[in-house]
Amino acid sequence: MSTMIYTEQKETKISAETVFEAGDLLVNYLAQIGVDYVFGVPGGAIEPLYNALARSARREGPRAIVARHETGAAFMAEGYTRETGKLGVCCATTGPGATNLMTGIASAYQDNVPMLVITAQTPINTFGKGAIQDSSCAGINTVGMFQYITRYSSLVSHADQLEQKLIRAITTAFQSPRGPVHLSIPLDILRSPLARSQPTCNLKQLLIPAALVDPVRIKELAAHISKARALVLLVGEGCGEAIADILEFALLKGATVVTTPQGKGLVNPYHPSYRGVFGFAGHVTAEEVLRDTHVDLVLAIGTNLDEFGTNGWDAGALLNDRMIHIDAIEANFSRSSMAKLHVGGNIAAIFKVLLGEYQYDNSIHAGMRGISSVEIERRVEERRGAANKIADTEATFIPHVVVEREPDRRQTETGRQLPIRHFMFADEDKYRDDATPIKPQRLMYDLARLFPPYTRFLADTGNTLLWTIHYLHPFDRRISGRRVPAGGMFRINMGLASMGWAIGAAVGTALGCPGMPVVCITGDGSFLMSGQEITTAIMEKLPVVYVILNDAALGTVKHGQRLGKAEKVGFELPEIDFAMMARAMGANAYIIKSPKDMANLDIAALCKHPGPTVLDVRIDRQEVPPLGMRMRSLGVVKSIL
Repeated sequence: MSTMIYTEQKETKISAETVFEAGDLLVNYLAQIGVDYVFGVPGGAIEPLYNALARSARREGPRAIVARHETGAAFMAEGYTRETGKLGVCCATTGPGATNLMTGIASAYQDNVPMLVITAQTPINTFGKGAIQDSSCAGINTVGMFQYITRYSSLVSHADQLEQKLIRAITTAFQSPRGPVHLSIPLDILRSPLARSQPTCNLKQLLIPAALVDPVRIKELAAHISKARALVLLVGEGCGEAIADILEFALLKGATVVTTPQGKGLVNPYHPSYRGVFGFAGHVTAEEVLRDTHVDLVLAIGTNLDEFGTNGWDAGALLNDRMIHIDAIEANFSRSSMAKLHVGGNIAAIFKVLLGEYQYDNSIHAGMRGISSVEIERRVEERRGAANKIADTEATFIPHVVVEREPDRRQTETGRQLPIRHFMFADEDKYRDDATPIKPQRLMYDLARLFPPYTRFLADTGNTLLWTIHYLHPFDRRISGRRVPAGGMFRINMGLASMGWAIGAAVGTALGCPGMPVVCITGDGSFLMSGQEITTAIMEKLPVVYVILNDAALGTVKHGQRLGKAEKVGFELPEIDFAMMARAMGANAYIIKSPKDMANLDIAALCKHPGPTVLDVRIDRQEVPPLGMRMRSLGVVKSIL
């Protein structure tokens, strides 16, 4: 006797004696939508899910990646999602396993990263009886806790609920606003036998985003743009899927481009229209652009207008009636009541409509209508070339701040000279300083110059965040074109600003982009919190390069106290040889004290090494990071930029 079960691919004969568990159905849904990995830490109550993952791995389906701490697992899942655009999945056992996930899940919630979180529970018949690690509604109530940091949080109390709640959770994760979703599944439900393990729903079709736009608002937006004499685009973190069209639009309209710190990785830093980062650790050139009295229209695109991205809610530069706010998350409009127009909807769809309006505008490209796409691209390339001619300043209202190329001693593929920048640093002279100990400014220069194109750079919270936002501008050949789904070549975690995020996220990133270089820039404080996660990279043979800014201090605390004339307390860390620590765990490691030490590294070999490499960089401890915006917003000191 056999039963016929229909799947999307084919009909499969299943023996009546075959028994599937609920975990198999869950894993098969993940396989259907292309998920490769489930990140977590095993435990008794979550064991049936790991059994299902083991069966899945044998047929080359989704498999388990074991982290060292549940927060690290959540960071890994987030890194995987940002790289691939697929659903990041993490799991934990009941009790402390679930609560350990919360910082990582809250980080994803703040940054609108879609993730599926699976936590276990003790069996239903033990709820409220004092079972070990009871986290039911009669215990510490993890479902209730997760409600505040997810878009959906629910207990699966019966096996026949699982499929419906799983579909609802995953579709909710990808709705606007995106974010993590949570299912709590008791041990007995995970073990429940099912007659089938194959999905009945084509979940892929449900995840196709709706390209919704408001035609009335688009016409109003186009009218404002047509009237503008001087246009600036502020690119935020929500522009990932639309960035190719946004940058093409900027070229066609002759607009100037600045980014928020979160949106920085989406724009080629050597784009002829780019003037740098506005906001936390940003550039004076970007601020000057937004304060220029000639500017009569600013499009703030895909930004939640938080403290970091608004230069401490700077009304003079950004939050005023010159601004039009364009965003997919309409709740963010509550922060821009002063704007002259709000345009909600799918950002990629909005800019495709705008390109249709302007690409063939006779005032921009006479006679474009009806000609070939090759000819259009040729004319766009001409426009790009014209924008690169620095002497031709009549076409732009903003004075160019040009930093010319300087010849480097190394001209290999991983020792290139960087192209022309159109924005300035706070300490240009220190950017190429040969001093020992190595200055953080010089370290950022070398990282951008030495690592190959398309390297993914992830920066942790702390001093590393400040140094990288301001000084790290990796080489990127693209002027326009597609970026990876979330964050581009440079990624940060600023919604919750969790220390140690980049250490785990780099693992997920590397799993999502096999063969691409991944560099995690972190501090000694963050590494002491989460450095054990590199052992996951060791086991998975991932060639992640971990760059540790070693100054024996919680640097942001140290310099913040110094600038604010506060008590000097609580910032000191022990002198640690992180290279020795890394070697003890099985990683490749080097101590870097000078630019010469950096130059002596075989970067190509590090990027191909079957395992992580730790660079213990002994930076100049006296260099003060660009803390200006943060301190100014607190009313403590003037900007140091």
